[in-house]
Amino acid sequence: MAHPAPLRLWEETILPEWTDYNRHMNVAYYTLVFDHAVDAFFSYVGLGRDYRDETTGSTFAVEHHITYIKEVVEGDEVRCETRLVGFDDKRLHHYHEMYHAADGYLAATCEFLSLHVDLATRRVAPMPPEKLGPLSDLLDAHATLPTIENLGRVIKVPELRLK
Repeated sequence: MAHPAPLRLWEETILPEWTDYNRHMNVAYYTLVFDHAVDAFFSYVGLGRDYRDETTGSTFAVEHHITYIKEVVEGDEVRCETRLVGFDDKRLHHYHEMYHAADGYLAATCEFLSLHVDLATRRVAPMPPEKLGPLSDLLDAHATLPTIENLGRVIKVPELRLK
């Protein structure tokens, strides 16, 4: 199967209740929009709600990092682009970019590490082998994209000097 690179699976409108006293989208709702994009991504790769309903398998987010680049405000349409960065039989590393739909600027990015879990035991477990081939194909398609500049970023403050 040929995969788009990147995947463009999610877009939505910024709701009034998602904004804060600065009149831009509150940080909590960036997580919500990216979570919606993750749900669309997992559905695309066959690990979404239908998979969970038919098996004891699912995915859990174990870590994520958001960078805020340019604000979005009430009424703005945003779209998310997604790419698979890496995976093994128990983990998926995926990356999402949020763009202002009309103006095209990059508003935020989010990097996730998700784990495949057996819901019967609530423990990390290998994905079924039939899921790995399609993920490999998707990873190959996304490997053709430019390097992600802020992948694996670490939060740090340059050395602080007190006088």
